[in-house]
Amino acid sequence: MPNVYIGGKHVGGCDDTLKLHSEGRLVGLVQAENHNYDYDIVVIGGGSGGLAASKEAARLGKKVAVCDFVKPSPAGTTWGLGGTCVNVGCIPKKLMHQAALLGEAVKDAGSFGWGVEPAQHSWTKMVEEVQNHIGALNWGYRVALREKSVQYLNEYAQFVDNHTIKTTNKKGKEKTVTAAKFILATGGRPRYPAIPGAELGISSDDLFSLPHSPGKTLLVGASYIALECAGFLAGMGYNTTVMVRSILLRGFDQQIANKIGDYMEEHGVNFVRQCVPISIERLEEGAPGKVKVTAKYEDGTEYTDEFNTVIFAIGRDACTENIGLDNIGLALNPKNKKILHDASEQTNVENVFAIGDVLDDKPELTPVAIQAGKLLARRLCGTSDLVTDYETVCTTVFTPLEYGCCGLSEEDAEKKFGEEDLEVYHQSFWPLEWTVAHRPDNACYAKMICVKSQQEKVVGFHYLGPNAGEVTQGFGIALKMGATKADFDNLIGIHPTTAENFTTMEITKRSGVDASASGC
Repeated sequence: MPNVYIGGKHVGGCDDTLKLHSEGRLVGLVQAENHNYDYDIVVIGGGSGGLAASKEAARLGKKVAVCDFVKPSPAGTTWGLGGTCVNVGCIPKKLMHQAALLGEAVKDAGSFGWGVEPAQHSWTKMVEEVQNHIGALNWGYRVALREKSVQYLNEYAQFVDNHTIKTTNKKGKEKTVTAAKFILATGGRPRYPAIPGAELGISSDDLFSLPHSPGKTLLVGASYIALECAGFLAGMGYNTTVMVRSILLRGFDQQIANKIGDYMEEHGVNFVRQCVPISIERLEEGAPGKVKVTAKYEDGTEYTDEFNTVIFAIGRDACTENIGLDNIGLALNPKNKKILHDASEQTNVENVFAIGDVLDDKPELTPVAIQAGKLLARRLCGTSDLVTDYETVCTTVFTPLEYGCCGLSEEDAEKKFGEEDLEVYHQSFWPLEWTVAHRPDNACYAKMICVKSQQEKVVGFHYLGPNAGEVTQGFGIALKMGATKADFDNLIGIHPTTAENFTTMEITKRSGVDASASGC
């Protein structure tokens, strides 16, 4: 029986060789690099993008290691393999958002004939279940790396030179690792304000595993993280305040952002606007304890209040410092310390690439990092030349009234095409599920932004209502393929759903006709 060897590595017989070919792995083996380094590729960062890149490169025949080391947050929180999304981001956020939605559903249930008692929520029970799920995911990622023959190094990596990193484990033991190529996927961490007492606050790094109920809570910031956390905390019954420096959801469509703010304010979230904290003082020890927050309004007057928990959600900083990038001369944007790169995610250092949240001027979204990681791995292995398409990426903000969008905000569309070349179709709607429960009849909203000179091509899709992620994901492919308003009109909707509103929209903003909800 014939034996096949590629690059000195025994592959097996004919069947084994054909199997490798069918899996797309044969090219990677044929193009095995001739070098004396420890690895073909070392990925620094074990988040969504780093894991995707490392597993794909290993599948295609490369010898791969992934370094992942979580430095504790200022409050001392740490976590396992999987990065921000799995441990302190998308996954626990969505689960806690779901917990709040279930509370709303219990209130609605009485209108549908269910005899229900007033619901009592247990923070500690929820955190226990959420963390159990995350722990299972952490273990699953470690198993997947082993099955894909990726070496997992639970060690902090710092560049020594272009092909060498120094790694340090939790016991302080150091070693040197070399590689032909490196992929940086280090992500980012929450920013803290430079004010006295900032160490008395926490961030989203800490909230999802907080061992005690947060009590009366202040969210500092108006980002999607701030509003999502404020939304589910208020939904669980906690006294919740959001301190806003300027506008809500910077970078998102501002009409929608303000609708979200109005809805949250009408449903129990307190907003303190045009105000920033200037100090925090400990008043009471223990868990959750009590602090005094002093802040200043735009006009110079002061605001003070007492809270049990202060959560900072004022932005995130890229993890590009203290990893030796200066030793290899890697170029960063001086304003945000993010990595400068070309269209193929290559840095100015020939053998160093980057993906995910550390990239300058790219969406900070988990699926984006995963896609970029897979495609980069294929290019490095010589099996594809496809690069990531960063345009028309769908996303959802999981506020109490969910917001899904794809493409341009109305503001950005006006800048790009000019107001006169736009036709904006819109419609408020009342989900059928909300009617019997007597929820607000005009809170939900749909908007499509079209370019008149391009046969009303849809360049902006905006949905405010239940199940926004599911609705937006489905329509995202239409925008990706260049759909026009006529394409949406020719699509027969599913009745009765909220998504079908996009197939029947007739009212334009330009017309001035009332777009309030009418019927089902």
